[in-house]
Amino acid sequence: MNIIIKEAISKSDMKKFVAFPFKLYAKNKYWIPPLISNEIATLDRKKNPAFDYCKAKYWLAYRDGKIAGRIAGIINDSYIKKWKNKYARFGWIDFIDDTEVSKALLSTVEKWAMENGLNAVHGPLGFTDLDYEGMLVEGFEELGTMATIFNYPYYPVHLKQHGYAADISWIEFEIKPMQKANERLERLASLMEKKLELTIVRTKKAREILPYAREIFDVMNSAYENLYGVVALTDRQVEYYIKLYFGFIRAEFVSIILDKAGQVVAFGITMPSLSLALQKAKGRLFPFGFIHLMKAMKKNDRADLLLVGIRPDYQRKGLNAILMSEMNKVYLNNHIKVAESNPELETNVLIHSFWKSFDSRQHKKRTCFIKQLSTVHV
Repeated sequence: MNIIIKEAISKSDMKKFVAFPFKLYAKNKYWIPPLISNEIATLDRKKNPAFDYCKAKYWLAYRDGKIAGRIAGIINDSYIKKWKNKYARFGWIDFIDDTEVSKALLSTVEKWAMENGLNAVHGPLGFTDLDYEGMLVEGFEELGTMATIFNYPYYPVHLKQHGYAADISWIEFEIKPMQKANERLERLASLMEKKLELTIVRTKKAREILPYAREIFDVMNSAYENLYGVVALTDRQVEYYIKLYFGFIRAEFVSIILDKAGQVVAFGITMPSLSLALQKAKGRLFPFGFIHLMKAMKKNDRADLLLVGIRPDYQRKGLNAILMSEMNKVYLNNHIKVAESNPELETNVLIHSFWKSFDSRQHKKRTCFIKQLSTVHV
């Protein structure tokens, strides 16, 4: 069997790199296609400010002349400096059910890592914590979300066969909002709001959130600082994400909490689920993809929780009750029946406690795998 690994460099190669999953998962009803334009921008050295401190290479695997897999190799210098781990990352990994193909892809990243003086490879991870991370290991028959990776069950089997072991995992919850206002939760939220002299910002238009956008990222940087592999976003990245996402969110689905000085101390960003709309759009906004997305934003009975952050000095002070109360009000007002938590580190007990007040089930799990390279001969 003839397997060839080719580095994806040209625009034509990158189009093939991004397009491969659309063929691989064409008949899978749980995979959520990304927007092709967003994928290309993320991988573009000229557009993604993560390349200020990252370098990357992309490869395609060909078996008997046909594309059979893809992989990205990433070296995040800021991660190495902060965490003192000389690790490379792999991401954007997809392959047919052929262990020779998956081995060839992973071996290519391993060799590249060793050539750069690194001693381990871990992933799937992206450039930042806001990129896709974690390979699905449970929940293969659950609908995916726009914020997560879907993969076939054979993926983690291949990785283990090639010497990779679990390093850390994330779990996800399906949450059913309360069907009526919870008086106990609202009393607790009101009590904490008064006691801590907090203000709840409620907005109706996306532009009303923009004055708080940079502070939201400041809170996120501090709240996530000690989570697995996280590196603080730079000013350029913050500006990039504000332009990319903040014009697209639905304002009433965003909760912002201010302290008595008017500074952001907590936030919750959720939005109507775009999963089914993205399946209909098939990766493209035009000519009709944007129509499906707009309809999903306006009328939907599902929601995705994208980001929740509480400034460290305000954690464990009851702000989670305020965020839960605000979230439940929004879901009641918009007839949301089911919400997805998206990935939460398995060790993050504080965030898991959010869902104890709701009818919830842990329905997915994803893992970051690692392989030490010190004894590997390539």
